Amino acid sequence: MTGHRELQCSLHPLGSLSPLRFVVVCSFYGERYLLSYHGGHQSWETQGGHIEAGETPEEAARRELYEESGVSDAEIIPVCDYRAFDSEGSSNGRVYAAIICRIDRLPPYEMSGIQAFDTLPDNLTYPLVTPVLFREAGRRAGRGEQTGVTPDELG
Repeated sequence: MTGHRELQCSLHPLGSLSPLRFVVVCSFYGERYLLSYHGGHQSWETQGGHIEAGETPEEAARRELYEESGVSDAEIIPVCDYRAFDSEGSSNGRVYAAIICRIDRLPPYEMSGIQAFDTLPDNLTYPLVTPVLFREAGRRAGRGEQTGVTPDELG
């Protein structure tokens, strides 16, 4: 696939796509979106990544959520399957919503920080995908539209 900024997605019913290669976790911290800052990409993104061999999609979602945000306690809600695509190809994944109960220290992986936002920031790694997935995850998790513009830095 060509690049992050061109990536698009389509949503599909839960369990309808196969094989699944990725998980995406749309995290809600109170009424805010919790995103992770990827230093290599210099942008904000959801938590998520590859499903490892022998791992269920939910196990991958919990692992990636912890590795990329330090979230150690959250309600994980399956949302839908999705196909990410661009002009060079496509890949299937599953979307989860996380209702965060507890955040511990950020582990030393590829993310350099986390932040809670009232609205999604402009500097997203996947600007055509992230808003679509958060909108669907918010509906599934019973979250209304968040409003406002002031971010709150987490310690």
